[in-house]
Amino acid sequence: MKYLPPLNYIRSFEASARHLSFTKAAEELRMTQAAVSGHVRALEQFIGRPLFYRAPRSLTLTEVASAYLPALQRALAQIDVATGQVQTVRHRKEVTIACPASLATNWLPSRLKVFKAENPDVEVTVHATIWAEATEQIVDLRIIPRHVNQPLVGDSLGEEKLAMVCCPDFLSGPDAMKVPADVQHKGLIHILGRQELWEAFARHHGIPNLPLVQGLKTDSSNVALEMAIAGLGCAVTLASLAEVHLRRGSLAEPFPGDIASGWGYDLRPGELSPTRASERLKQVLLRHHLPDLN
Repeated sequence: MKYLPPLNYIRSFEASARHLSFTKAAEELRMTQAAVSGHVRALEQFIGRPLFYRAPRSLTLTEVASAYLPALQRALAQIDVATGQVQTVRHRKEVTIACPASLATNWLPSRLKVFKAENPDVEVTVHATIWAEATEQIVDLRIIPRHVNQPLVGDSLGEEKLAMVCCPDFLSGPDAMKVPADVQHKGLIHILGRQELWEAFARHHGIPNLPLVQGLKTDSSNVALEMAIAGLGCAVTLASLAEVHLRRGSLAEPFPGDIASGWGYDLRPGELSPTRASERLKQVLLRHHLPDLN
């Protein structure tokens, strides 16, 4: 783009040309008359042509100014519209977030409750995704699963711990679980594709002969949790997914331990321009990141 005159020069000339008065232009622009007059003279020097015929008590546009003025007024109007559109986006009172379905079901609602309490006038839309699946929706924020060996993109919501959970009834009565090895007597619930979860539990608690193949199987963490609630066995899952059930008392974690899952979540900006609402939600999620269930 070629070198352009400063916008203040343009604004001072346009206002002076409309009013045919440096004094009235100065009042409109909240400048001194000397400043406006100085801007116009500087613009005249920049283009190398006079813009006004100056009389002791009046101004008259030169032919050059008469031809120049309409184009400048259209340009200023476009700048005004564009600026208004940017301000509208910035003040947009809605936020859209894409989040893995299990996390959106079990972890996100309590954070949205905090956000809505602080921002009751902001509308929120949640797009639930299947694991690392990308959505076609255009959103403000995205929560993306990330293995700890992968580089961080955006802000980290923390690294997941594992939680072995079961229905509270398993902890009472003559057959109550007393030690971690007792899980084999209650049955294991496996999440297909995530066999390493039970392996990590067995390794952490030193259980060499845990039957890592036998038991109920499902391809959904949420289904595994519901099976555990129903008393069909014990499940190892990401702590963020078990959090809400532990708080409600529908599940218990009898043998809590600091077992790393190897996974975490990134909070990344989406495709939409940042707004105050999206920045506020981002800060809430960062404050209330992955749970500490110990």
